[in-house]
Amino acid sequence: MNDDYLWDGSGEPDPEVQKLETALGRYRHNQPAPAFDRVAELRPVKVRMRFFNLRFSFQLAAVAATVVIAATLFYFLRRPNPSLDSGQSWDVARLEGTPRIGWHSLGEKSGPGKLGIGQTLVTDSSSRASITLDETGSVEVDAGSRLRMVTNGPGRKRLSLERGTIHAVIWAPPGEFVVDTPSAVAVDLGCVYTLHVDDSGAGLLRTTMGWVGFKLNGQESFIPAGAICQTRPKIGPARRTWKMRPHLFGTLCLVSTLDPPRRPSAMPC
Repeated sequence: MNDDYLWDGSGEPDPEVQKLETALGRYRHNQPAPAFDRVAELRPVKVRMRFFNLRFSFQLAAVAATVVIAATLFYFLRRPNPSLDSGQSWDVARLEGTPRIGWHSLGEKSGPGKLGIGQTLVTDSSSRASITLDETGSVEVDAGSRLRMVTNGPGRKRLSLERGTIHAVIWAPPGEFVVDTPSAVAVDLGCVYTLHVDDSGAGLLRTTMGWVGFKLNGQESFIPAGAICQTRPKIGPARRTWKMRPHLFGTLCLVSTLDPPRRPSAMPC
């Protein structure tokens, strides 16, 4: 077969090619080919987005962004913070009701919790809890209290009682356990005391055993066993302590002492 037949139809055709032409002839294009100069003038068709479609796209993007932001915040708020885990955490046990550590509630079936640096233990009007650190002591937290862990390093355990009442039993060396309040700082000198802070920030400390130091801006009071001391915001602890003594009729009376007791040395329980 002459190859020219495949290009311009001249020459002797091949029988096989003729069979193909006969079979495919009905599909032959019968329209004139477009001119190249007109093809060059064709332009892409611009797709116009309707206002409704555009508004829907923005709404969908806003919803997706909101979901992503909410998921991110939930992840970071629920994820344990490495800084909170630095140092040993205090064990938290539920005594009554449903106390909370941040967003985590301690119910009857939730088991004990952990109080780390920067976390706050909250008890409502019907709940109580206790926190314990083997090397330091145990603190019982009454209802309606907010207690935050400030530091927990070697040689210094520091809590902050924002409001409410705690009962501390401390066996750590004197001076290692400290509780901040809005109106004074309680420094444990051993061993057992109760500290209360009301909504105004005023405090009341009662020592049951050993000594406790109460100080603010250089003003100090040392409360021995059986005595109590008041403190007020911006004023600090009172120079006058009150000694609890049994009355003749079996009740307790408060006896004031104008001079604070001598600063105790580091004395064990």
